[in-house]
Amino acid sequence: MTRSDPQSDPESDPHHALEIVEQSAGLRGKGLAAGKVGTFSGAILGISSVAPGYTLTASIGLIVAAVGLKMPAIFIAGFIPMFLTAYAYRELNSRAPDCGASFTWSTKAFGPYVGWMCGWGMVIATIIVLSNLAAIAVEFFYLFVARILNTPEIADLADNKLVNILTTLVFIALATWVSSRGITTSEHVQYVLVGFQMTVLLAFAITAVIHVGAGNAPEGLAFDLDWFNPFTNLAFGAFVIGVTGSIFAFWGWDTCLTLGEESKDPTKVPGRAGLLCVTTILLTYLLVAVAVMMYAGVGETGLGLGNPENSENVFGALADPVLGSWGGPLLFLAVLASSVASLQTTFLPAARAMLAMGAYGAFPKRFSHVHPRFLVPSFSTLIAGIVTGVFYTVVSLLSEYALLDTIAALGIMICWYYGITAFACIWYFRRELFTDAHNIVFKFLFPLIGGLVLAAVFGFSLKESMDPENGSGAELGGIGLVFYIGFGILLLGAVLMLVMRTRSPEFFRGETLSRNTPVIPG
Repeated sequence: MTRSDPQSDPESDPHHALEIVEQSAGLRGKGLAAGKVGTFSGAILGISSVAPGYTLTASIGLIVAAVGLKMPAIFIAGFIPMFLTAYAYRELNSRAPDCGASFTWSTKAFGPYVGWMCGWGMVIATIIVLSNLAAIAVEFFYLFVARILNTPEIADLADNKLVNILTTLVFIALATWVSSRGITTSEHVQYVLVGFQMTVLLAFAITAVIHVGAGNAPEGLAFDLDWFNPFTNLAFGAFVIGVTGSIFAFWGWDTCLTLGEESKDPTKVPGRAGLLCVTTILLTYLLVAVAVMMYAGVGETGLGLGNPENSENVFGALADPVLGSWGGPLLFLAVLASSVASLQTTFLPAARAMLAMGAYGAFPKRFSHVHPRFLVPSFSTLIAGIVTGVFYTVVSLLSEYALLDTIAALGIMICWYYGITAFACIWYFRRELFTDAHNIVFKFLFPLIGGLVLAAVFGFSLKESMDPENGSGAELGGIGLVFYIGFGILLLGAVLMLVMRTRSPEFFRGETLSRNTPVIPG
């Protein structure tokens, strides 16, 4: 492997350090650009994948509809399994830093079949959300242009199927191109996009609170600590529905962990970045949630957050009243920046998961190709872009209901591979779980609690997906389309796995990625 500085001390060379760790864990080098991602930049890439601007405007109304003023408590409840699972990722990465992340670790813990299905869940969930992010970016692009040009008709272009598909494909192509230009390019782009959206969200929240203090808010609720208490005035069913939505709102932070081989300290930086990412996201969500509740309340009329007319785009209703005619468009631009930023960074984990699966023989060998100049998985990135574009085009032409239900099935995929990874941490470190207090807490208790919560939400999501009312309303034999899509995606993965077993038996015999677990007492 070529080093960036042949004269440097081998012990401090990130390439050399990565080689040592990979050899001890039985991993393979992929040829990615080592030593490029630090804790802060990794957290920025993770925040970008979560897309706080887009997630908040799309989820606030839905969560309020379920739990009302308990929205802050629900965000905290959704944060807990993500935070605990982040420790599982951190511990696994510290021992076996690999861009395959969930795929690699679950394979080493449970064997090739579970590993393959875990990797499949991660890749397909990412492909689905990529198409959704591109569509959202298109919607806010035309909405922003319409506001700037004071021509409302322009916003309607997003509803024109041909224009929508063509513009979405352009956004996907641009995101694919940026992701193919190297991890440093992605970092620089995200500093701008994430910095802008976080600044606008902070200004929006502060301005909303100022309006409340000045008596200019339509509702003007006083701050109440009870909003953070999930044990009062909240039905269990509403709590579970809210937590399911909240978990989705945190999804994407694991992007930090797929960059382990490109990090400055591969065993420490990704874990720290992941924890910094989820904590920053929680604080952002709580700040904005409290501010908009105090300003607009949770009523079902006017600017109330419970108004069904505002539920799909809360910021669209609140932008001008809070920030004024000059600042309102900035909030639209922030959501556009959020969705575009997430579109680009979400390519990173998908491409790197496919790179690892190709390198270990779980996918065709072609997926293991790394660009010799930019040191990124160019072929996997290109395939992710093509599949995303084809998927969005086909589903959009078939039915808008199919697109909605496919997105609704995401929760099943998320809990699937996050949960497997949490349990993989426990099994991978089974020989050293109780050697000291650190291992008991971070390698056993935290992953166990996080995994159990995710497993419970997975089961609940499957059950709820059978009810047509929890999706577009489309059904087959009285069972909602969301269930068929979620179950069908997993079934398709199982079929493809059997096909790959005939083409690449070495991986399924454990010859390319073994289950060896080196014991290093804490």
